[in-house]
Amino acid sequence: MSDLTEKRPARRVVIVPCSGIGKTYGTVSREAAYEVIEDARPESTELVALSMLVLGDPAARDAVAASPAVTIDGCKLACATKMVRESGGTVARDFAVLDVYRNYRQFRPKGIAELNEGGLQLAHALAGEVAAVVDELVDSSDQAEETEAQHG
Repeated sequence: MSDLTEKRPARRVVIVPCSGIGKTYGTVSREAAYEVIEDARPESTELVALSMLVLGDPAARDAVAASPAVTIDGCKLACATKMVRESGGTVARDFAVLDVYRNYRQFRPKGIAELNEGGLQLAHALAGEVAAVVDELVDSSDQAEETEAQHG
């Protein structure tokens, strides 16, 4: 780089939420993903829609192949996790909304098109857990690159 003040872009982590339309836990997964990519970690994350992976979209497949993915599944079918792997990606961490709900039973999600307060609180708690994993992935990548620069 010619300009010492220029920073390299942060490592991107792909977030792939459930697309379970009409399902409360699917809505929780999407709300959590939106919170991570829009508010919590916009500089280091990008959203890949599960539907684009299902359709075999080249840009979506390239995104999951080039970056670690965090999947957020709404049910035991784990469609997001399966599709990332089938698309050539690496799942760095998979979350299941139901498992997260077990840790936050006080947040009782209801609603589909619009979540109730409990659903929004569960999505917020899940977004916090996802953001923490994103931080770990970005930090470990930065450390690996520093070590490589020192020895390479």
